[in-house]
Amino acid sequence: MTEVATSDQLLVVIDPVARRTDGESVRIAKDVLSAGAATKVCLPEGPEEFARALQRRGSRRPVVIGDDRALVRAVSLLHRQRELAGCALSLVPVGGVLSLARSLGVPTGAVAAARAVLEGAERRLDLLVDESDGVVLGALRIPPLVWGPEDEEDTEAPGALSGAAFGSGHLWVRTCQSLVRTLVTARPARSPSPAAAPGPSRLRVEVDGVTLVDLGQPIDGLSVAPGEPGLAAVEVRPVSVGAEATPLFAEGRRVTVSGADFRYRADAAVSGPVRTRTWTVRKAAWGLTLP
Repeated sequence: MTEVATSDQLLVVIDPVARRTDGESVRIAKDVLSAGAATKVCLPEGPEEFARALQRRGSRRPVVIGDDRALVRAVSLLHRQRELAGCALSLVPVGGVLSLARSLGVPTGAVAAARAVLEGAERRLDLLVDESDGVVLGALRIPPLVWGPEDEEDTEAPGALSGAAFGSGHLWVRTCQSLVRTLVTARPARSPSPAAAPGPSRLRVEVDGVTLVDLGQPIDGLSVAPGEPGLAAVEVRPVSVGAEATPLFAEGRRVTVSGADFRYRADAAVSGPVRTRTWTVRKAAWGLTLP
């Protein structure tokens, strides 16, 4: 049984994207939290300020007001600082990308989520960690389900601290990028058709050292999601020839994918291209306050 979260001191870190996209929900959440606990509010304008706020939290329990990207950013920072074990995070989902928050069981209404921060309990959750110290909180998919203009800024490792992720404080960066794109006319525009319907991939998928599918078998897709505690659930969808092919399933602690260059969507970001990537499950590696 998890311990009921204490709400006497909170560090409320408000993501700038949340402030810009839904200031009213941010205000409501801040009012509910302030009425129920002693709060210190931080308004970071860039990645350095975001990281500094978490590093200087002291004994305060961190609460992130933002979307999936803000949550992944916070977990990534604490993981790299090796402080996840002793820090329970809380989230008030505000923004346009909230599918991860929903899948984790966080209420998506500002009032309900803020009350869960004050009255909920810490639940320890598994974490997927790759060999470059990137983290995955939910599921990953190969190929990415969607590739659009909004993903141009998401090609770093999940949770990477790119300045472009911090909204209006870096508007001049976006302006310069637009100017560069205008001047560099030799680069062809990305066609939406291949992104909407990616072709079969030839990848080797290994689960705990056992090959689930090899390069000789083209696949339509691969997904890795949380399974039983301490394990990842892997599903591979082979290419159908005539009759529909039966998906392949496995569970294990370590998943390695290798082959031709591939991209993958993990949580709120698209990463790659890479030729090989190994994800290892860290059991109960991070804590999230849930109702």
